[in-house]
Amino acid sequence: MEASKLSDNKIKKIGVFTSGGDSPGMNAAIRAVVRAAKHYDLEIIGFLNGYDGLVQNEYKVLNTRTVAHILQQGGTFLKSARSKAFRSAEGRQKAFENLKALKVDALIAIGGDGTLTGLRVFQQEFGIPGIGIPGTIDNDLYGTDSTLGFDTAVNTVVDCIDKIRDTANSHDRLFFIEVMGRDSGFIALNSAVASGAFAVMLPETDISLESLISLLHRNRIKGKQSSIVIVAEGNINGNASEIAKALEEKHPDYACRVTILGHLQRGGKPNYFDRLLAAKFGVKAVEALIEGNTNCMVGIQKNEMILVPIEKAIKVHPDIDRELLRISSILSE
Repeated sequence: MEASKLSDNKIKKIGVFTSGGDSPGMNAAIRAVVRAAKHYDLEIIGFLNGYDGLVQNEYKVLNTRTVAHILQQGGTFLKSARSKAFRSAEGRQKAFENLKALKVDALIAIGGDGTLTGLRVFQQEFGIPGIGIPGTIDNDLYGTDSTLGFDTAVNTVVDCIDKIRDTANSHDRLFFIEVMGRDSGFIALNSAVASGAFAVMLPETDISLESLISLLHRNRIKGKQSSIVIVAEGNINGNASEIAKALEEKHPDYACRVTILGHLQRGGKPNYFDRLLAAKFGVKAVEALIEGNTNCMVGIQKNEMILVPIEKAIKVHPDIDRELLRISSILSE
């Protein structure tokens, strides 16, 4: 089912939840949803622990006071989880019965592709209107220039790289820094250019170990003794530790060090951009439901708010910025 409008829109109560991996700005988005709902005289409840909250009927009534002072907080105060129960038909049936008993007319789900996939399946099976807000640091959902939390995550990574560079320069070492991105290299590429990294290794397009070694040798001839290489965790040559080990086996004279940033990238308070994005996404999601839309994700393109069919958002893999990749190659010479 493509993004569509309901023929008879009677939204009175909305349920909101966060699911999957947390991202900076989720709390700000919840706040925006709640305040927008109250502006339009709608009731709103928050389900705890993602889809598990729907199945277990765990929720809290939300109002402007319950979401006070969460705008600047990282994580999600509604908690998040990946629900095994919701993956079963029995679990989804139970969730539907709970929503009926609570008289919830529509849902707003905040999360990544797994979250949106669950919302789409649930909407197809039971017809409850649903709107998705793209909340993931990976920036890997089609139809939006940025997902909630991506900008903050990249800033966190760049800040860490800046600190590591001081040590790399002090000891003439080669640092491999692994960032999140199993299937997408958005964080790796953007942080590499912003931090002036020597090279970046991505899932989408990659340099071989031999090519990397050649580049390192060229830099040594120029007198450069320290370098930073950013590795997306989904890089086809292996993770940062595996690449560093392979390099040292071929060239023991390289003093390699590995830093895996891991979940550090998800934490921390959202920056101003993600707070603004959360505000826009939250209001747009509520208004989309009021206008009778369902089975779509809110997005932003060229600073304009849009609605994207969920099926398209999750099935089309957005490509990295090839021009930025070209720029990265030029600046690393």
